[in-house]
Amino acid sequence: MNQDVLLHIDGRWIEGSSNQTIPVINPATEEVVGTAAKAERADLEQAVAAAVRGFQIWRHVSAFERGKIMRNAAVLIRERAEQIARAMTIEEGKPLAQARLETLSGADMIEWFAEEGRRVYGRVIPARTSGVYQLALREPVGPVAAFTPWNFPISQVVKKLGAALATGCSIIIKAAEETPASAAALVQAFTDAGIPAGVINLVFGVPAEISEYLITHPSIRKVSFTGSTAIGKRLASLAGLHMKRVTMELGGHAPAIIFDDADLETATTLLLAAKYRNAGQVCIAPTRFLIQENVYENFVDGFVGRTKALRVGNGLDEATEMGPLAHDRRIAAVESVIQDAVDKGASVKAGGRRFGNKGYFMEPTVITEAPSDALAMNVEPFGPIALLTPFRNFAEAVSEANRLPYGLAAYAFTRSAKTAIDVAAAVETGMISINQTGLALPETPFVGVKDSGYGAEGGSEGIDAYVNTKFVSQAGV
Repeated sequence: MNQDVLLHIDGRWIEGSSNQTIPVINPATEEVVGTAAKAERADLEQAVAAAVRGFQIWRHVSAFERGKIMRNAAVLIRERAEQIARAMTIEEGKPLAQARLETLSGADMIEWFAEEGRRVYGRVIPARTSGVYQLALREPVGPVAAFTPWNFPISQVVKKLGAALATGCSIIIKAAEETPASAAALVQAFTDAGIPAGVINLVFGVPAEISEYLITHPSIRKVSFTGSTAIGKRLASLAGLHMKRVTMELGGHAPAIIFDDADLETATTLLLAAKYRNAGQVCIAPTRFLIQENVYENFVDGFVGRTKALRVGNGLDEATEMGPLAHDRRIAAVESVIQDAVDKGASVKAGGRRFGNKGYFMEPTVITEAPSDALAMNVEPFGPIALLTPFRNFAEAVSEANRLPYGLAAYAFTRSAKTAIDVAAAVETGMISINQTGLALPETPFVGVKDSGYGAEGGSEGIDAYVNTKFVSQAGV
């Protein structure tokens, strides 16, 4: 790939007003493989004006017709899946099979929202007197500003884009500068499917400058952000000052509780895949593995052996199971939390080192005996690090699971129906998956609690944040 990605504003691909660009680096080779156009204030002004015009057009298109265009876009994405996946792997690093799955799953999500948009129902409220109608209507909230990260450059965009389009909103997407080609391919599919000009706009640039401008702009009515808790809190505070509706999908530090009656083979297989998917750069990745002491040694031996056997390399190689980290900053961050854990008495059972002469490759890592004050046990490592800790009983496991301020995802493995019910009720989390890792499907809510954010993406709940409720009380004349 050698692709220069432009801004998409008012139905046209354009250079930024300053003609400045941002380099895009292949994390497997450290080579510059393209550029992204950098938006300046003048470009953002154009994007907001376009989104306002686009909203006035799109809100009056019926949900039935909106759904047709969205489904057409999904068809085009499937047809172009191999090209999109290859671009994603080159600019972000994940194995090609994972990039294909993300692309195809993105098309599924667009189709789901296209259908769900036809079911944005209001209701009739029985009146207290005759001759009066009381209606609760649901109307599109208005132009949306969406901020998306680099780790899932298709799926994180379509969660916001699909809900916005399904409800009649226009949108400005501030996509990640590290992965511009993926987002551009998505927008191009909608353009080719016939979306009106101004309904979808795409910008890149300095994140702080773009968020400051868009969130405070009076024409932007809704903000959706996926990223770190620290940045999310700042953006939510900014949005609050201007009474903007917000959805915040923030960081996590997911516990995975393996009880002594669990199927260890199933738990190992599923959690290994979930932990090292996208080199651990996943907000819902299991990180704190809490294993009941009776099966602790057996689980550690099996998990460590499987971790050491993982094939790490360039994501374009079909044999690769884990690719590089996304950029050099992630290498430094992962190395620092590993060293901190070791300094505090933890043992590295697998991996723990950077390797290779080129690329941002890190060995998949297993750490045991990390104390509760280790950095890795408290701050989202966002990398290929599994922290394995024994526990004695149910109460101890739940106490550790709930110790942190995060509450995005959790996992548990047990053959006991009672334990499954109890752990689902006791763990403070927006999502919990028991005896599987089934999260983030189009029809299910993706939601965090505590410092992991608020509001839902996906599922019928994901529609709610993009509509306003209007009450109409009408008497006959």
